[in-house]
Amino acid sequence: MFPLRVVQVGLSMSGVRIILVDTSHPGNIGAAARAMKTMGLTDLSLVTPHAFPSAQATARATGADDVLDAARVFPSLSEAIAECNLVIGSSARARHIDWPQMTVREAGNLAAHRATHASVAFVFGRERTGLTNAELDHCHCLAYIPTHSGYHSLNLAAAVQVVAYEVHMANQTLCEASTLASVQIPAPAIEMDRLYEHLEQTLTEVDFLNPAHPRLLMRRLRRLFNRAQPDAVEVNILRGILTAVQRSKRC
Repeated sequence: MFPLRVVQVGLSMSGVRIILVDTSHPGNIGAAARAMKTMGLTDLSLVTPHAFPSAQATARATGADDVLDAARVFPSLSEAIAECNLVIGSSARARHIDWPQMTVREAGNLAAHRATHASVAFVFGRERTGLTNAELDHCHCLAYIPTHSGYHSLNLAAAVQVVAYEVHMANQTLCEASTLASVQIPAPAIEMDRLYEHLEQTLTEVDFLNPAHPRLLMRRLRRLFNRAQPDAVEVNILRGILTAVQRSKRC
């Protein structure tokens, strides 16, 4: 048998980040790094890994040591995505509130286009339970991998490999295109978090939100803004409006 040969083509994909949240087995981190490198992805971030650095991670990386060495560790997801303009979560579990969803192929195409001028993150959750609803609140949309109806189980590294492959193939197609369309760049996640804090504070001050019984109001508002994906200027306008409302209420 002849080994598969990976051919690296296309534009730089330095704008695509893979984020692993609360990974329990260090070997999965190494295997994910290997999956990334075969498809030209090098930006790996880890949120509260159970063990890292680790000899097991290095052994499973199989030559992707540079990806592991450059990996950044963060104490929270919000800090890991602070610079990102588009955040795509991965989740197979049903949720009480539906998030916007797309296939991994659609997500790869979107990421390849956005990564030419902005920062894109793919977020993968825990091996057994995935991402929490609170973590999904940070995601603009969810990507799912269509599988055979009789068996849906994919391990973490396999899921990363599929995503990395789809981004790589979309990037190859993009490279062959004659021109890149001009698109709006969404505000970074850190600016969106500040908007949500300001919005919650204002809604409380005008008695629209009851802190004792918030229900799902802020989660639904996050989903609304994640669909709209406002840019930095639009976020500043919204915060200016909120400040004016606060000033009027306090007078």
